[in-house]
Amino acid sequence: MNAVVAGITYRALLGRRRIILLLLLPLALIGLAVLLRIFDGDDQATTVTLMQTFAISTMLPLLGLIAGTGVIAPEIDDGTIIHLMSKPISRPVIALTKFVVAVTLLAVFAALPTYVAAWILVGNEDNIAAGFAVGSLAAGVAYAAVFLLLGVVTRHAVTIGILYALVWESLVGNLITGARTYSIQRWGQAIADQISTSAFFESDVSLSFAVPALIVVTIAAVLYAGRRLRAFSLTGDE
Repeated sequence: MNAVVAGITYRALLGRRRIILLLLLPLALIGLAVLLRIFDGDDQATTVTLMQTFAISTMLPLLGLIAGTGVIAPEIDDGTIIHLMSKPISRPVIALTKFVVAVTLLAVFAALPTYVAAWILVGNEDNIAAGFAVGSLAAGVAYAAVFLLLGVVTRHAVTIGILYALVWESLVGNLITGARTYSIQRWGQAIADQISTSAFFESDVSLSFAVPALIVVTIAAVLYAGRRLRAFSLTGDE
């Protein structure tokens, strides 16, 4: 972890139009929660549905894409990464720092709004709010790592990331039972289910698989991103 690299990355992300993209989805989630509360949709079944279909299945992958690719892909595209890598900073440390920045952004813009939206609807009932917030954060860590790696290995990270988030995670992962086992959002929901005691929520992926999978995917993606950065030449060619 390098404080200078982290500071530069935060300023670049939060000072650009990406901050608007980071805010739109969580504000939409909280807005939906408020509307449901006003129109008597504040029951556990509705809350769980909103958390599953919007908070974790739609909002989280897209925010993961924005944060994960945003911490490094633009620097590679415009060449400013070359200036950073010319400094005496280990490239794996650069990758790790970028990853930590992405995770903190997801904690603020995904996990926290998820908790707030669920709390607006059902308060602390059956730990639904806490469960989905923790599950969102756990899945967000893996998303940050995967999309960081995409930002390093390809200049088409956003396109590939959107296809992955919307097609595999949101479509295939929800429609095909077998694919759910290999879905990051489903791993996050397994953790949420472990914390929540709601009768309206039951994960179809076991916790014993979800936790190791999240750990392995996260570590492997961050390590490989650091390795690819190490192989990145100062001319910008791999």
